Amino acid sequence: MKLEDGIPASAAPRHVLVVDDSRAQRHMVSMQLRRWGYQVSECETAIAALDLCRSGDFDIIISDWMMPGMTGLEFCRAFRALPREAYGYFVLLTSKSETTEIADGLEAGADDFLTKPVASSELRARLRAGERMLAMHAELLAKNKVIVSTLVELQKIYDSLDRDLIEARKLQQTLIRDRVRDYGWARVSLLLRNSGRVGGDLVGSFRVDEDRVVVYSIDVSGHGVASAMMTARLAGFLTGSSPEQNLAFQTGAEGEHVFLPPAAVVDRFNRLMLEEIQAEQYFTMVFAVIDRRTGRLDLVQAGHPHPLLLRSDGRVQRLGQGGLPVGLIAEARFDPISVQISPGDRLVLCSDGFTECPLPSGADFGEDGLTESLQASAHLSGADLLEAMVWDLTRAAGTDSFPDDVSGIVLDLLA
Repeated sequence: MKLEDGIPASAAPRHVLVVDDSRAQRHMVSMQLRRWGYQVSECETAIAALDLCRSGDFDIIISDWMMPGMTGLEFCRAFRALPREAYGYFVLLTSKSETTEIADGLEAGADDFLTKPVASSELRARLRAGERMLAMHAELLAKNKVIVSTLVELQKIYDSLDRDLIEARKLQQTLIRDRVRDYGWARVSLLLRNSGRVGGDLVGSFRVDEDRVVVYSIDVSGHGVASAMMTARLAGFLTGSSPEQNLAFQTGAEGEHVFLPPAAVVDRFNRLMLEEIQAEQYFTMVFAVIDRRTGRLDLVQAGHPHPLLLRSDGRVQRLGQGGLPVGLIAEARFDPISVQISPGDRLVLCSDGFTECPLPSGADFGEDGLTESLQASAHLSGADLLEAMVWDLTRAAGTDSFPDDVSGIVLDLLA
């Protein structure tokens, strides 16, 4: 539906306020507006019109410029200062045609001008322009409300997720509740710092028997919740308190729990990932067992940064050839590594959050940086050594906000 002379109609008629100290001029404009379907109010002075604007909403203001008490220019400034949600289209009636006067009107907030005496065709044109501007403003306002409402809902969702992630972080930290574990003849120190609320790194240890201790370091691909859920699942397969659930053990002929060699353990994890879990993820891993009777360290490196053996004389020995990650290839081979160790030696396992941490120079911290850090702090205890390594990484990177999870484990062979 359209109003007469092509002026578009809205759901309700636009409310127009006509302000002019000339009754004849005011009535003439108002009469045309009513004929075109507008709701019209009239005021003789700008002061009275301003009071009306404070108590009611007007879509369009048509005001004379020169009036006693308050000019149309002053009225326009005061109208623009009112707290309004909807936009008001302001037209000044004037006999002024000087450029400077028009500029003053625009500066005061006027949208358009009409020269007196007002021609009907020109008034219609100004009203069409006003209708278009009001419609665009209303549409923009509606869209902004939708955006604000959406942002409020998104903030609620984010806050809820953040609370959940904080709780998930607490649960993940319980996977390594004991940061230092004393096995009598060996001591294990653990470090786990996630780059986000939750992460994909896992470190741990468990006792096989009185003479053997296992340490492991895992880094699941990706970041965030999916990786954290995978670490929690993997931790369940490496629990020392339940050998029947631990993939490092198998049931013997007489029902006893038989500990498997590291290569067999990693192979079982590989088959588990590909045949049962079937996730899009994979992980790198070092799985090591220390036997105090034989003085032997047996381990498998599966795509993880090289295990480092910090000898009692200060030398650092890099172990392994890299290997393939777990969960990528069904036919992957995981080669065992065996070395002799002595009391005073330390096995150090770190995730690539250390070695691949970018430095301001554009290089990575690397295994050379890790080796230097180890040698510089070799006199410290295992837990303090790990903290010193993080400090060295922070100093080299120029920040303690690392792009990846940082984890490490130190096994001290005591006697």
